[in-house]
Amino acid sequence: MRNFRVELGQGRRIIFDGAMGTVLQQRGLLPGMSPELFCLERPDVLRGVHADYAAAGADVLTTNTFGGTHFKLPAELDPVDFNRRMAEIARQAADAAGRRVFVAGSIGPTGKFLKPLGELDFETLVAAFREQIRGLTLGGTDLLIIETQFDIAEARAAVVAARREGNLPLAVSMTYEAGTTLTGSSTAVCAAVLANLGVDLIGMNCSAGPLEMADAAEDLFAQSPLPVLIQPNAGLPRLEGERTVFPLGPEAFAEATAAFAEAGAQAVGGCCGTTPDHIAALVARVRSLGPVRARPVFPGVALTSRSELVRLGAGHPFICIGERINPTGKKQLSAELRAGEFSTALRFAEEQIQAGAPVLDVNVGAPMVDETILLPDLVRRLASAHACPLCIDSANPEAVAAALAAYPASPLVNSISGEEGRMDRLGPLCRDFGAPFILLPLKGGDLPERAAERIAIVESLLARMDALSIPRRLAVVDILALTVSSTPTAARECLEFTRWCAGMGLPTVCGLSNISFGLPARELLNSAFAAAAAGAGLSGCIANPSNRRLMETVDALNVLLAHDPGAEAFIAAHADRAPGAAPASGQGSGPVSAGRKAAASAATLEEAVVLGRREAVGPLVEAALAAGEEPYALVNNRLIPAINEVGMKYERREYFLPQLIRSAETLQAAFAIVRPLLEKAGDVAERPVVVMATVQGDIHDIGKNIVNLMLENHGFEVVDLGKDVSAETIVSAAIEKKARVIGLSALMTTTMVRMRDTVALLPEKNLSIPVMVGGAVVTPAFAAEIGAHYAGDAVEAVRLAGRLVGGNA
Repeated sequence: MRNFRVELGQGRRIIFDGAMGTVLQQRGLLPGMSPELFCLERPDVLRGVHADYAAAGADVLTTNTFGGTHFKLPAELDPVDFNRRMAEIARQAADAAGRRVFVAGSIGPTGKFLKPLGELDFETLVAAFREQIRGLTLGGTDLLIIETQFDIAEARAAVVAARREGNLPLAVSMTYEAGTTLTGSSTAVCAAVLANLGVDLIGMNCSAGPLEMADAAEDLFAQSPLPVLIQPNAGLPRLEGERTVFPLGPEAFAEATAAFAEAGAQAVGGCCGTTPDHIAALVARVRSLGPVRARPVFPGVALTSRSELVRLGAGHPFICIGERINPTGKKQLSAELRAGEFSTALRFAEEQIQAGAPVLDVNVGAPMVDETILLPDLVRRLASAHACPLCIDSANPEAVAAALAAYPASPLVNSISGEEGRMDRLGPLCRDFGAPFILLPLKGGDLPERAAERIAIVESLLARMDALSIPRRLAVVDILALTVSSTPTAARECLEFTRWCAGMGLPTVCGLSNISFGLPARELLNSAFAAAAAGAGLSGCIANPSNRRLMETVDALNVLLAHDPGAEAFIAAHADRAPGAAPASGQGSGPVSAGRKAAASAATLEEAVVLGRREAVGPLVEAALAAGEEPYALVNNRLIPAINEVGMKYERREYFLPQLIRSAETLQAAFAIVRPLLEKAGDVAERPVVVMATVQGDIHDIGKNIVNLMLENHGFEVVDLGKDVSAETIVSAAIEKKARVIGLSALMTTTMVRMRDTVALLPEKNLSIPVMVGGAVVTPAFAAEIGAHYAGDAVEAVRLAGRLVGGNA
């Protein structure tokens, strides 16, 4: 009986196979030809590739289904049937190997972005992955490998799809550049999200050779509590004639990749450019290595956004979860939510982040509000505008489900009580979405005053979690602070309950304001209780971070509990405080707790563009025009410099793709107001035309679409021909549209050679249009060899296009 989880759990070193496209090209796959159709027509060739990898010693054979969703497959192929057939061929080769060989169903990226970065709904994406996984399961796969993922939100959707289809072991492998994914997730964020999701193996693959991958791999070893898989390319590709060549031979590749196994990877294999010979050399080096190193342990729970990680629990800083996005007692917020507006909610978010809240609670439960629509909408807006993780707060399970689908990473869910059926409904949902949740010790109609009563309720909830296979690593406990004015022993019982939770290894939070209700000087009582509870083991509170006294207490606690090394954050926040100064009281802008970066609000037009505040840019443009600014000067002196600053931040990796897209869309919103005025005044210059296309045989267009957006924002007219476009079509469009520049994109080594076709066709047509090229596998050397200009990303493409139009490239 094959059991991948058992062998992984026993610490056995596992060798995955190598590249598929590289070897298929060696065996008859022509450049630009669909590998899916080729393998259906020539199953013997595909079976031979798998057999050769098995003979080389690979423990895992990966199916030829990297592009196996309906988004990428030729229209005539049924996704379920195609994936089943590919898995069956791999299964045949594995069973004929004469030893235990596993089959991993390959699931690659769809080439689409989820909302709000793209137009794809979460459930649409999950449905596409489910089709693919259903076929892979029918074909006999032992595990699934969700690989070469550049967005943690899409990887999460694939995991959710896999859980809905069955219980196959899951490996998830991200691809990184300079330590982050395309959408700005670090190895730490990805490892935390995937661990919360309960996958079996966390990895990285593609994008670089083993030497270029070394730093990111080292980070992953330090951040992943789960077994690690590393699959590098055989170096960076170059073009020799019509062939894409990778520089590392089998021995050099094996030596460099075996170093990952020595450093902490339990599983290794090859990606682009590797062959059975590479894997055979790797097997020879890895089989003799000693035991796998123990993985690091991270106590508490991990909350993440797409780009930030906050840990809650023992050994981590005390945090204040901002409570203000809650309509209770807030007439203006309630009225706006009923009208479907978020201005006050977004303002509260910025204010709380500035005040030091590292996590924001989000509640839209106003009367006459449909939370199932409003909560996910606000969650998307907040996740797009701010980096801090969110806490999804609703008594409506359907609204929680919708918000979890809208969120890109691992939020906190508030809360699951002991009420009948609530754990059964929400617990599996949080488990499958990898979302930590708050356990609320409430059952029946009475508030449990005694610590023993709360302990009994939490023990019953934990037992139910165990029965539902919900890992305890996702649980946070609300200590249920009751009012001391009516129950004098309330604080003492809370502290006893907190100590019990800490002894059980359970992180704890509380709604802080409850403790002081009905009493004067509430901020004094709240901060004193927070300090006492933190000493008993409380991990954080849900409170108003604009309360200066509270946030000063939080800063002090993190120094005293050794969570602020060198007291750096405390010193930064309080160095200017005069000796003997009276403590602040009431509401106000407090210190930024634990060194957290404050969010900035958009006070100027430039700031609106740089920060991507689309909702603010319209009024700022209108105000500037009303003050007498000329539209032409406004564009050239304010808007264009602002988007150029965004580009510089992107190049310095201070910004990532979500911020780049958000700022570009904000600029578009500003242009929409100004452009009619420019046209009326005759100030609109003719825009140079750029024809853009993904080359023939390639169906990836994310990078191209981002370049399109940036070019349009910088005064170019973009003619997008789409994907899988022939050289003849590209050149014909360039002639028709009088293009000044042609832009070509390719993601795969099997298709980037088609870029040469367009470059070669231009002189045949007596044209001298410059061509710029880019894509994950494209290098400057490749561009130079075919006579094109290289653009490494969207910002560089804009700069390059400007030089090409100006004749300075």
